[in-house]
Amino acid sequence: MKVKIPDIVLVISSGVFTALSFPKFNLSFFAWISLIPLLSVILKKSPKQSFLLGFLAGFSYYAILIYWIPSVATHYGNLSPGVSIAIYIFFALFLALFWAFFSLLSTKIHQSFPKQSFFLFPFIWISFEYILTHLLTGFPWGLIGSSQYLNISFIQLASITGIYGLSFVLVLFQSLFLYSMKYRKKSPFLIVLVFALIIHCGGFLSLKKESTSDNSFTASVIQGNVSSDIYWDRISTQEIWDLFNQHLELSRRAYEEGARLIIWPEFSVPLCFSCDNKLYKDFKENLFQFVQDTGSTLLVGSNETSGPPTDTNYYNTALCLKPDLSMTHYYKKHLVPFGEYTPYKKIFFFIEKMTHAIGNITPGTQYSLHHFKNVRFGSPICFEIIFPDLVRRFVKKGANFLVTITNDGWYGKSAAPYQHFSIAVLRAVENRRYLLRAATTGISGVIDPYGRILSKSELMSRTYLTGNITPHHKLTFYSKHGDILPFGCLTLTVIFLILAMVKRFNERKKDRYKVKSL
Repeated sequence: MKVKIPDIVLVISSGVFTALSFPKFNLSFFAWISLIPLLSVILKKSPKQSFLLGFLAGFSYYAILIYWIPSVATHYGNLSPGVSIAIYIFFALFLALFWAFFSLLSTKIHQSFPKQSFFLFPFIWISFEYILTHLLTGFPWGLIGSSQYLNISFIQLASITGIYGLSFVLVLFQSLFLYSMKYRKKSPFLIVLVFALIIHCGGFLSLKKESTSDNSFTASVIQGNVSSDIYWDRISTQEIWDLFNQHLELSRRAYEEGARLIIWPEFSVPLCFSCDNKLYKDFKENLFQFVQDTGSTLLVGSNETSGPPTDTNYYNTALCLKPDLSMTHYYKKHLVPFGEYTPYKKIFFFIEKMTHAIGNITPGTQYSLHHFKNVRFGSPICFEIIFPDLVRRFVKKGANFLVTITNDGWYGKSAAPYQHFSIAVLRAVENRRYLLRAATTGISGVIDPYGRILSKSELMSRTYLTGNITPHHKLTFYSKHGDILPFGCLTLTVIFLILAMVKRFNERKKDRYKVKSL
């Protein structure tokens, strides 16, 4: 069957409507129906045609989802608009391969197992979400389950399955709808409809649980609204001091409201506790004085160094300073490719020649925890919050709540800060931990263990948010066991792909035998 224009329109609509289910659009109900056009088309096509159609759908999805990339590359990477757009298109084309290979495998398996394939589609989809999370440096931004972050009852499933379980249900819902339509059997779709309702009801009941206890405490996140347009080496010392004092003043106000743990964002002011520069030393002394005077604990984003001057290592650091002046450090492990370092330098040797915006940060090696009184907490930094397994490891190691510091100022008022914030909501639910988010220009917030947003700041505002935090000690099924679902999906997908290939081979062998007999 040939690919016709209506087929192309339908698969592109799948990508478009899926993208619209994410922030800023927030039309999350689209994610329950957006894949139906794609699935209905590819099941009638050859594997090669399905690959191309899936590629179109995926490109339309990512082209809308990450539309903000060119402006970041142009404004902060000092790249020309043409080069920035070329990078954006190339990246969207690369990510579109996820949808393309999903369509290819789905069609191949459908040809050999026509009825069973409808039940296998969610397994195939989750396999590719898992691959997308880990392939090369990984980029699990826009996993379809994340679109449901405001559907509080439904997302409670993530405490068992992780984000992948939400995606699984969304795809299963749509694939069994198509099954019922094609074979005129109501029961499969009714079963998955009841299944989805049970998940929502179970989530609703779990929300009734109280999360307060005697060891609750008050914490604050500081949002200084420091523009990413500022280059520290191009502004005066007085201007830097003014920004520092603004953060200190917000911290004092938070302390006066009862906060004893105060969190500053990533790169809000230039801090380095291990540097000899006079400005850094003065900042350090001021912060020492603040925690001693108030008895509060302060978590800040800093750039720490190690090694000799000729071979210095630079670390993106979450540094925790206590009233007794003891410090703990977490060095960011998963760095931003082409932002904090250049991956695969032998391949991308030309990138650093095009822009000087790429850093030379050294990745950390440990999931180091901080302490507030007798409570431990983890502090994934910025980009790290999008990786479910990475955040889970902080909790499995003993984190009783989570803090994430970030600088989303690069993205202006685009959808990116909203998307980034929505992902953090899922990390709180997966691990049943309070999560505090301090963002340089926003969105900052306090999220409870069930994904309820207790407070949230506006973009480009100078403010602070205070919340009552209750440490949690129990591990969720997901925190304890991790990515069992996606690993199982990947295994089952490989098995059925092999079975489909074997069946196809045997069928061709029989056909050749019949021809010879004739």
